[in-house]
Amino acid sequence: MPVAERSVRLFRPATLVLVLAVFAAALSAESLFARIGSGSLVQAVVRPGAMGEVVVHFSWLPRLLVSWLCGAALGLSGVLMQQVLRNPLASPTTLGVSAGAHLALVVATLAVPGLAGFGREAVALAGSGVAAVLVFSLAWNKGLAPLAVVLAGMVVSLYFGALGATLVLFNQNYLAGLFIWGAGSLAQQDWSVVLHLAPLVAAAGFGAALMVRPLALLDLDEEGARSLGVPLVGLRLAALALAVVLAAAVVSAVGVVGFIGLAAPALATLAGARTFGARLVWGPLIGASLLWFTDQLVQLLAGIYGDLVPTGALTALFGTPLLLWLLPRLQRDVRPPRMAAPVLEPRLDRPGLALGQVAVLLAVLLVPALLLSHDAGGWSLDLSGDFLDWRWPRVAAALAAGGLLAMAGTVTQRVTGNPMASPEVLGLTSGAALALIVVVMALPGADRATEIAAGAAGAALTTFGLLALTRRAAFAPDSILLAGIALGALFDALVVAVTASGDPRAMTLLAWLAGSTARVGESEAITGLVALTVLGVAAVPFTRWLDLLPLGAVTAGAVGVDVRLARLLLLLLTAVMTATATLIVGPLTFVGLLAPHLARLAGFSRALPHLIAAALIGALVMVGADALGRTLIYPRQIPTGLLATLIGAPYLLWRIRRL
Repeated sequence: MPVAERSVRLFRPATLVLVLAVFAAALSAESLFARIGSGSLVQAVVRPGAMGEVVVHFSWLPRLLVSWLCGAALGLSGVLMQQVLRNPLASPTTLGVSAGAHLALVVATLAVPGLAGFGREAVALAGSGVAAVLVFSLAWNKGLAPLAVVLAGMVVSLYFGALGATLVLFNQNYLAGLFIWGAGSLAQQDWSVVLHLAPLVAAAGFGAALMVRPLALLDLDEEGARSLGVPLVGLRLAALALAVVLAAAVVSAVGVVGFIGLAAPALATLAGARTFGARLVWGPLIGASLLWFTDQLVQLLAGIYGDLVPTGALTALFGTPLLLWLLPRLQRDVRPPRMAAPVLEPRLDRPGLALGQVAVLLAVLLVPALLLSHDAGGWSLDLSGDFLDWRWPRVAAALAAGGLLAMAGTVTQRVTGNPMASPEVLGLTSGAALALIVVVMALPGADRATEIAAGAAGAALTTFGLLALTRRAAFAPDSILLAGIALGALFDALVVAVTASGDPRAMTLLAWLAGSTARVGESEAITGLVALTVLGVAAVPFTRWLDLLPLGAVTAGAVGVDVRLARLLLLLLTAVMTATATLIVGPLTFVGLLAPHLARLAGFSRALPHLIAAALIGALVMVGADALGRTLIYPRQIPTGLLATLIGAPYLLWRIRRL
């Protein structure tokens, strides 16, 4: 490489770090002078005496160092994961570390409140370890293949997240404080976190440096790396274990600050750090400077809005624009994750017969869904149909939402060629949820029509933003996924920031955010069924594209497919499907991933039967989840989306293990 080109590539990430550090340092100086007053900085560091010096010594300085350490740890963890998994979308949350820690803390708070308060770090670390071990065990029989680890990690994360959300929903009075921790709080009262994280981050950095050369060989194909004597399984296991330990340590110390693990390595790559060695240096530095800058903004805003501004939420708020700004500059050399060996999936010789069987099963399930009741006297079938007028809109909405999200997930996975893709990756559900929360907060008396209109506007604006961001890249799969995850992280961060405030108006939306059909009326149910029918029929002409696009852009273009136009139209179709389902029952986050996988694992390989089977399975899961959620723990109800995750995830995990 010429010296000039190498200098330019080093200059770009260095410039990014320098800009972030300069702004962060300016904010740090202002906050320091505001706290120390007339005291001495040297005295505050060495031997504090005055009140301002004590605050600086035991709170301000530890918090500053914690922001550096946590940012560097998450950046390093993300770099390792993206290199091992060869996927720009990989991050510490891919292994379910954050969800496992959150679930463990929720359970400990309810079961042994003293343990959760005194030993929070140990509890969260244990939950993170359980999640990581579960992911490794699921992917072990495939030699820790990148795709298997990513898929297992996403399912485990969603499953643990659903369990935690269910417990929080039913125990809001006891667990309201966890919203702040869940959003990532760097506030410190002593030096214990610094003394714990500093040696760990230093040791992890040294260990990663020792693995630079063998990990760099993972850029080769599998056979090429093996021919050079690289022990792929052991190397991946060691690197992933190191990434998990770093992420778990951060989560246990300060809470969930998940976006840094995705943004820092992505920003390093997009800024010009092309080699693994360069990313290993600049990823942690960008992570540290980004978290430092964000946390200083949090402290500045705390004087205006109080102490409930979460650092993790603002990290996504300010990290996302940087990532989106650099997204058009992404080089087209990013490859999707690959399996260590091809996986032979089952193929049905007579898919029509199997589709008929699934349809009959759905029709049979509709009977108890419409007639099954649970009251003080126990279970019963309401053969008189007294509650049918109240119940059928919920069942119809669940059926429509499940079918729409399943079709959207199928299209998304086939267009991107990535089985970890799902409708929420596009950020549409998050955009609709954020718009609805804004309306509820600004207009407390808004009617249902106003809320639906706001959600539709949020989904539409998200779609247009996604199209604008990926237009220059010809709507390439990796750009769509990266932009979608960035937008979704931004919107989710804003939603978390609002719920972390503890405002009762925001807390009332928790059930809807979990995917509840309780508020659905007749007009919305009919709209959902019509949309399912119309959009399902509209998707049929695109099935040829859906058969060819997974083969790659070159192959699809060679047989006459306008790849750019196909991706655009299919993305628009997916957006409409997702937005419609979200407006009806809320932002479900699992059916779009589960149903396409179940359909493919059942043997539906061609696009048309795959699309129909996924829609039927999605409707089947949602209808069953709605019926059980309404009756299982009467008189309380479990939101349909959460229960669908709790039901479907174990089966999908079992199938992943069996493949």
